[in-house]
Amino acid sequence: MNRIYKQLAVAALAFTVLATGCSKDYLETNPTDEVSADLVFTTTDGAMVALNGTIRTMYSSLTNHSNFGQKSYDLTSDMMGEDMILHTQGYNYYTGEYNYAAFSNANPSQRPDRTWFYYYRIINNANRIIAQVPNATGSQEEKDLITGQALALRAHSYFYLVNFFSKYGDQNPGVPLYTEPTTEGNPRGTVKEVYDQIFADLTQAETLLEGKSRAHLSHVDLATAQGIYARVALQHGDYAKAIEMADKAIANSGATLFTTSEYTASGFNTLSASEWLWGGEVNVEQATIFASFYSHMDNRPATGGYAALGGQKKITKSLYDKIPAGDVRKTLFQAEQNEDIPIYSQLKFQLRQSGNWASDYLFMRLAELYLVKAESEARVGQAAAAVQTLTSLVSTRYPAYTAAGLAGDALLNEILLQRKIELWGEGFSILDIKRLGKGLNRPTGDGNHGGGNLNGDGGSNFSPGFTTLPATSNKWLFAIPQDELNANKALTIADQNPSN
Repeated sequence: MNRIYKQLAVAALAFTVLATGCSKDYLETNPTDEVSADLVFTTTDGAMVALNGTIRTMYSSLTNHSNFGQKSYDLTSDMMGEDMILHTQGYNYYTGEYNYAAFSNANPSQRPDRTWFYYYRIINNANRIIAQVPNATGSQEEKDLITGQALALRAHSYFYLVNFFSKYGDQNPGVPLYTEPTTEGNPRGTVKEVYDQIFADLTQAETLLEGKSRAHLSHVDLATAQGIYARVALQHGDYAKAIEMADKAIANSGATLFTTSEYTASGFNTLSASEWLWGGEVNVEQATIFASFYSHMDNRPATGGYAALGGQKKITKSLYDKIPAGDVRKTLFQAEQNEDIPIYSQLKFQLRQSGNWASDYLFMRLAELYLVKAESEARVGQAAAAVQTLTSLVSTRYPAYTAAGLAGDALLNEILLQRKIELWGEGFSILDIKRLGKGLNRPTGDGNHGGGNLNGDGGSNFSPGFTTLPATSNKWLFAIPQDELNANKALTIADQNPSN
């Protein structure tokens, strides 16, 4: 049995329940350091506590200061990409991800190990919820709501696992699949088998969540499950399905696109912002301070996080220059030389109040679904529809925008450019690089990767080591954790990913 499951099968769900504020009744009836699974799943109320604990994992800190739930892997994805650069080495966080030195290290507590641990932790908890809820006391509607969310979370986790640990393409080795609680390890499935399970989970989740209301935006509702499905379908190249699911998610979300006045930093740190479909609400008690997304992203000195201490995240000059004057998205990057906030530093992700770490984590917003739909329409030959979808989005940021007359590769390239601009810093870089099959092509020269920082001090941006990689490179692949290879009898050293 793999190490992650062995640890979690006994204690982790109980820990998660306690950590998220299990009810007084549970603590009184079982006053120990753990709440047993049998007790938790007696009722649907208890199962919801377990679900809430699982969701909280998505914005909690695990181990070191570069592991803080889903946003730490979103940031990893962008640091692997083409459009985000580091000002200087800072405190050395995310430099290994940026220069591709972190992913072949299979040792404990390294990026591959933490990634494996994080997603399989969620999967294990989801499996236990799915298995136990049918026997709980409560209404069928409550059971469906809980089970549907657990299925969506399991699918979401497998999606990221297969993209971090596998090559792109159905025939390649995937990751071990678990759909029920177990004490036995499984071999690697194929990428196709993993995607088949993801699609099956999301299809069932959609059915179960139909007509249900969620208690909080951190929960998965019908539109969120459909949005996850659209994201997955685009990545897998199932464009007709991506269009269908993006359409459904847009229609069912109740969300509205930001106006130009709403397109500010507050639109990216607040759960109630009009575009958000899904996010984690981080209150003062749950804030993870330096081990947080904002510590690594908010470049302002008053914040006091790692970004302000030399690890500023910046857009490349190459991409910044492609954003026209008058496009509100250009205002979310530092436009001038500044000693405290270097030129091209991002201003998009900021704490609501410096010194107060209670700012929310974005997992999905409406703009992504418009871009999924537009790209998929373009790829299936629906050029006019793609132009309309793209224009509906971009004109809310840049009123003078037009994509009229574009078709074929020109249209597709425009959509991909708008995707880079719109979703900068939101975690899609390595996903897009892998699915597009063009390899890594980071712009170089002043203002770009490893070039002069253009901040007037004669300094240079931190050099990432790699500015190009072929699509066939193995450097995209995260190593299977050594502890997993040691503990899982269904795996051998031959299952380890190549590193060069």
